[in-house]
Amino acid sequence: MTAAPEESPALYCRGLHVARGGVPVLHGVDLTVTAGSWISLVGPNGSGKTTLLYALAGLIPARGEVRVTGLAPRRAGRRTVARTVALMPQRPIVPEGVSARELIRLGRTPHIPRFGSESAHDHEVVERVIDRLGLHDLAPRIATTLSGGELQRVVLGRSLAQEPRVLLLDEPTSALDIGHQQQVLDLVDSMRRESGLTVVAAMHDLTSAAHYGERLVLLDAGRIVADGTGEDVLTVDRLAQVYDARVEVLDRRDGRAVLPLRENRPGS
Repeated sequence: MTAAPEESPALYCRGLHVARGGVPVLHGVDLTVTAGSWISLVGPNGSGKTTLLYALAGLIPARGEVRVTGLAPRRAGRRTVARTVALMPQRPIVPEGVSARELIRLGRTPHIPRFGSESAHDHEVVERVIDRLGLHDLAPRIATTLSGGELQRVVLGRSLAQEPRVLLLDEPTSALDIGHQQQVLDLVDSMRRESGLTVVAAMHDLTSAAHYGERLVLLDAGRIVADGTGEDVLTVDRLAQVYDARVEVLDRRDGRAVLPLRENRPGS
């Protein structure tokens, strides 16, 4: 009996090297991501998380092999890639004078034929995203007047409106309070489970990274230094080495929790 062929990964890269401004940032990164999974990218500032996301999206030059849903992003063309891959940047560029609804609607651009107009389906997708993210009150407001947390949710809405197969998130909750952090991450996770969405998220919060990510990929100085479950990656010794941090690691029902420890003071 012939074995069934293995399904192609949603995303992979081999020997990925990236330099920015002439300075090497990523050094031979190899990564394979299964369709429908959530991968949390973690690592200290400057470790290469954002650069890796932009290279995977084909937005910056890179050496090595990259495939996302079978496409080579740098060769496939932006509209083609944007129909299947969405990147939510940490620092979005927002056009002057557009409302939050119009900004979300821009996510439908790759699906609208050149010289064409929005269809009923495009409008339905936008309104569904607004509803799921609870953005009805923000939708008519000018996007540049929103707070950082409000804008972050709207920019996520623009990415979700693309109806991507792969969602790349760069610190998606950095400007959100704890309640909205949970709501946004729960929403993305529910969409992943419902539709088979593949999520690769750069996250600073190690506890959230472990709770939502089925797999953690730890970057340091542009190289992957650990790749596995939260239990495999988030150890006291490794975090001390990579982050130069004093932490306590607890095993909770949803995964590992990382708590910072205050330096002992004299007399304590």
